[in-house]
This record gives sequence, C-alpha cells and structure tokens, in this order.
Amino acid sequence: MLQPRLVLWDWDNTLVDGWAAIEAGLNAAFAAFGLPLWGRAEVLGNVRRALRESFPEIFGAEWERARDIFYAEVRKQHLQVLTPMPASATALAAVAASGLKQGVISNKQGPLLRAEVAHLGWGKHFGALIGAGDAAADKPDPAPFRMALAALGAVPGADVWYVGDTALDMQAARAAGCLPVLLGDAAHDGGVSAAAPALQFADGAALAKHISAAFRA
Repeated sequence: MLQPRLVLWDWDNTLVDGWAAIEAGLNAAFAAFGLPLWGRAEVLGNVRRALRESFPEIFGAEWERARDIFYAEVRKQHLQVLTPMPASATALAAVAASGLKQGVISNKQGPLLRAEVAHLGWGKHFGALIGAGDAAADKPDPAPFRMALAALGAVPGADVWYVGDTALDMQAARAAGCLPVLLGDAAHDGGVSAAAPALQFADGAALAKHISAAFRA
C-alpha cells in the first residue's frame, strides 16, 4: 500500500467549497464589462488557472480593473460562504495522525487562502500555504511547489502526494516531480481519464482510510 512522505493539497473543491464567493466575484466583473454571467456549472468548468493568467484573456487591457472588482466582491463574502468539503477534516486529521507534514498550493490569491485557513482553524495542519501571487508563477508551473517544499524542508519525489480535483492539478504535480492524486471523479473537468491521476480517491473519507491503513501496516 502506497505511503506518502508528505501531502500537498489543492484548496478549492478539494478541501473546501468556496465557489459561491468566486461565482459572485466573477459575475460582478462580468456585469461591469457587459459580459454574459456564468452559472455555477460554468464556473466549475472554467476556473482553473490563476487570475493573473486568465483575466487578461477575458478582459484584455482592462483586466486589472476587472481583477479589482472581482476581489472586492470575493472579500465581502468568502468567509461567510466557505464550507469544508465532505470528510476533508477527517482526511487532514488522518494525515496528521500519521506524522506527515502537509501544505497547500492553490491558485486562490495567497492572502485569501490564508484567511480561509485561519477561519476554519486548520492552520495547525499546514507548514506551507502557497497561493496565487506568492511564487514567481502559479500552478501548473512548478514554482509554488518549490516554495512549498522548501518551507517544509523537503524535496520532490513520487512519495510526495499532491491532492487535487482537476486535470490541471495533476499536470502541476507531474511537472513538479510529485505524485498526482485525484480527489473525486473530476466530472466537472472531463472525468478521471482526462485527469490521468496516479491515484484516485472518491472523497476525503476514502483517502483518510487509505492513509490510516497504510501507516498501520
């Protein structure tokens, strides 16, 4: 049974559901520019890369104004609508009980990520919290992985798990020399076959069960 040396996590749709705030922020920016609004399915299907990469494609030369509108709306409500994904707390506790270090690498803006971790009281679990803008480049570039691993005193390897919910997360893990681990079925992103993970767990409970069993053996 595969044992990780340490576990790195994606944030949105992996450990938490904060999509209501992201959807509100995007639609505030779209409305300001007279663009069609997105429903939840479109948000889930399209939000992958960091804002500094995706917004210039959508808003062109005025992408920074759109960014400011987006973040203003997100900051109004992101802590109020934030909820843990099913059994994510169980998974974090199982990894911690096994004596493993953990970190988060997200394409959510770094200060927002760290505020959400603090709000949930999960800071004790993580030795690294790397969000968009913290490294020279964002996922799927390896730069945030290098930053997180340095903070954790570790190096990449097949026993460093990066757990995420999208094909981009799996791509990022491979580019960084880590093991791509899919949580969920990636139905919003082309399915498991498109994500091509090395390991896949249905949810946090299944991952927690695996970790607990692996470290009892």
